[in-house]
Amino acid sequence: MKTVLVMGASRGIGLELVRQYVEAGDRVIATARDEAGLACLRDMGAEPKTLDVANPASVSGLSWQLDGEKIDIAYYVAGVFSDEDAKSPPTQQAFDAMMHVNVLGAMQALPQVAPWVEEARGQFVFITSDFAHIGGVQSSRAWMYHVSKAALNMAVVAAQPDYPNAQFLLIHPGWVRTDMGTAQAPLLPEDSVAAIRKTVAQRKTPKTSHTCADVPYLRWDGSAFSGW
Repeated sequence: MKTVLVMGASRGIGLELVRQYVEAGDRVIATARDEAGLACLRDMGAEPKTLDVANPASVSGLSWQLDGEKIDIAYYVAGVFSDEDAKSPPTQQAFDAMMHVNVLGAMQALPQVAPWVEEARGQFVFITSDFAHIGGVQSSRAWMYHVSKAALNMAVVAAQPDYPNAQFLLIHPGWVRTDMGTAQAPLLPEDSVAAIRKTVAQRKTPKTSHTCADVPYLRWDGSAFSGW
């Protein structure tokens, strides 16, 4: 039985990760921002913990909530999306909100969680996007989202050498039929998550020391992006 932590688990991909790992018989610790989300996670058989990645005070308390844990797999799933392009400048408020959840939240959570992943010589998975793939950009659609996910990738890669006994992974979940992905998305959450879980398991390495060169940037099905 593995201990799995899912940050951002109240809906979509995060909620499906909880469902599948619980169903597989693993112990799941999962976070949500409000009581409704916490109650849902509790009903699913997870151990709920309050976390709002947009609130630094909330994130700062995460480490003591996990005190003494050995986390085999941690997921940072929390993220927001907006669809603007480069034809008009983003407002400071919109930019700050996007970067806070997608980048700063992850950067604040990482040092709170990574030591407990190291305790298990486990894996820390960050849900990113193909919008972060600079070589694949075709338009400025979702301009700020492009920037935020590219920044997330850099933050994770740069942090890896500080936690050599944890393996960091960046995974694009595909275009998934969630509130953020919209009903037009071709990939169902259960299919995306099943593939992500398989990819994470296959990428588990016995190496005892990881460097920035070891951080893979992958699609949900395990295929790797060519370059960044």
